[in-house]
Amino acid sequence: MVVVVALGISVIVTARVLIARADHRVDVELTHEGQKFRGFVARDRNDDGRPYNSVAVLLGDYLRDNVPDRHETFFSVVDGAAARRSRATPPARLDRDPAVIAKVAAATTPITGETTTAAGPARYAAYPIRVEGDPRRGALVVVEFYGPEHAEAVTIAKVLAGTGIAALAVATGVGWLVAGRVLRPIRTVRQTAQQISAGDLTRRIDVRGHDDVAALAATFNRMLDRLEQAFANQRQFLDDAGHELRTPITVIRGHLDLMGDSAEDRRETLALVTDELDRMSRMVDDLLVLATASAPDFLHPGPVDVTDLVVESAAKARALAQRRWAVDEVADTQVIADEQRLTQAMMQLAANAVAHTGPGDTIAFGASLRTVSAPVGDRPAAGPGIGPRQQLRLWVRDTGTGIDPAEAGSVFERFARGRNEPAGAGAGLGLAIVASIAQAHGGRVELDSSPGHGATFTLVLPGPARPAGPESAPAGTGILAGDPSMRQDR
Repeated sequence: MVVVVALGISVIVTARVLIARADHRVDVELTHEGQKFRGFVARDRNDDGRPYNSVAVLLGDYLRDNVPDRHETFFSVVDGAAARRSRATPPARLDRDPAVIAKVAAATTPITGETTTAAGPARYAAYPIRVEGDPRRGALVVVEFYGPEHAEAVTIAKVLAGTGIAALAVATGVGWLVAGRVLRPIRTVRQTAQQISAGDLTRRIDVRGHDDVAALAATFNRMLDRLEQAFANQRQFLDDAGHELRTPITVIRGHLDLMGDSAEDRRETLALVTDELDRMSRMVDDLLVLATASAPDFLHPGPVDVTDLVVESAAKARALAQRRWAVDEVADTQVIADEQRLTQAMMQLAANAVAHTGPGDTIAFGASLRTVSAPVGDRPAAGPGIGPRQQLRLWVRDTGTGIDPAEAGSVFERFARGRNEPAGAGAGLGLAIVASIAQAHGGRVELDSSPGHGATFTLVLPGPARPAGPESAPAGTGILAGDPSMRQDR
């Protein structure tokens, strides 16, 4: 609409400019002819050198010597009547118009005027003159027919308007086609968004090209990936909670229904119900951790001193049970990670080791740096200080019962329990939490175990871009030298 209005305004302005230019040319021509006539009169003599004594002769000589241009004519008025006209045939005979003749005859000074003729509008100028010795009054009339020039201006405006409309139509058609091709991916995004529901988040947009629209489609796909993962986590959480909480609720309801009136029966039932409620509370906490593992705020990264992490985790784990606690080695370096989550993972691995060992078994912590040729984990790590060619390995090993190789692939699944799982070992969420923490850091968990020979769980994480010190320090040196209880195995 704006383009159409602009085109209309430009056509109107162009037509008015052309018409104004034609009017100006007419005025210039009338003035120019008047100046020529005054120059002729100033000579006051004919070709023979004799002075004029007749106004009719003077005007006749001027008309004889001056030829009008196209769309122009001259004629003379003598004693109130048209006398002679220029030789060229005029577009219209204004010398036969009584009103014009009367107006010119009455003029004593130069005048101008406009009139309508058979050839269109015309503008004229009359220049009165008198000759000494001749009582008659005469005048030269110059007529300019500007109708053709106005018509030409209108024709140019029409051609301009037609050309503009045609160009606008072509541009609109081409723009429609181009816009359709450009907006097709956006239309696909809209249609895909309309077809997506909470029950089906698997649809994706086919990304083609490398322009902004392709980037929009790729961003939309990544958003769908996050939504699908969030809904999957939600469904998993609800399924897990419903599956695992149903049993303790049933147990609690059954014992409350069977509870007798004696104080001893009530105490036993209360103790059993309290134990089940504690187990349900721990299970809910673990499920919440797993449900938020893929959230952006699951980790709060910061500088982590690996030596302090290993030593403090080992010190905290000593309170879990009476075991031979040890530190294999430490890596004297810093990484960017969430220290609390890594501590949670190490303590979970320690609790798992306690559940599969006895008082005489060893549980050891360790950390080392290793140079690798590719990033660890399922995706490249991001963040300051994280380099793809350094690998940090944090492990907890034990000399307990070990894990059957047939079960090694499923121990990190939710509610997974091995055949040798001790009674009361938990809901089977601990190792799933460890795996989620490792994946959130851009790493993974490795298991090295065999039945009867213990197990080693290793968190493989992106390390620092450049080591901050010696790649590793053996136990018994540096910060560990003063604590013999932490060096029992080495």
